[in-house]
Parts: sequence; C-alpha cells; structure tokens
Amino acid sequence: MLLGLLPMIGPMEVLVLLVMGFAVVWPACRICDKAGFPGALGLLVIIPILGIGLMLFLAFAEWPALRHASKETHRSDWNLD
Repeated sequence: MLLGLLPMIGPMEVLVLLVMGFAVVWPACRICDKAGFPGALGLLVIIPILGIGLMLFLAFAEWPALRHASKETHRSDWNLD
C-alpha cells in the first residue's frame, strides 16, 4: 500500500520534508546541547512519541549546564581577591 504512494512523491515534496525536518531537528539539538545533554538527543524529535518524551524530560530534568554554572557562581561569591 505504501509503495503505491512512492511514485507521487516528487523532488518538491522531498525538499519540503528536508527543510521542515531541519527546522525542527536543528533547534532541538541546540537546546539539548545548551542544556548540557548530548546534542544528538535532539534527533529524538523525528519520532513523534519520543519527541514529546524529550520535551517532557527537558522540562523537568535538572540541567547539567545550570548545575555547573551554579557551582561557579557560588565559588566566585566567596572569592575576596
């Protein structure tokens, strides 16, 4: 059944899929990277259920990047040089 639809997919449809995929995957990879997680986790947004799970994980997880920044802030507060 799916193979019957393949002749209807042209270069324009492939281009739209690539552009939309890039517009969703690239920001997700950047968010994961800035949060302190591996950027490759952003690839999970390709699969709908895993993408929702990734967003929930990022919303409620403790971000390693913030934990690292918090430790540096506390150290500099006590630095009296």
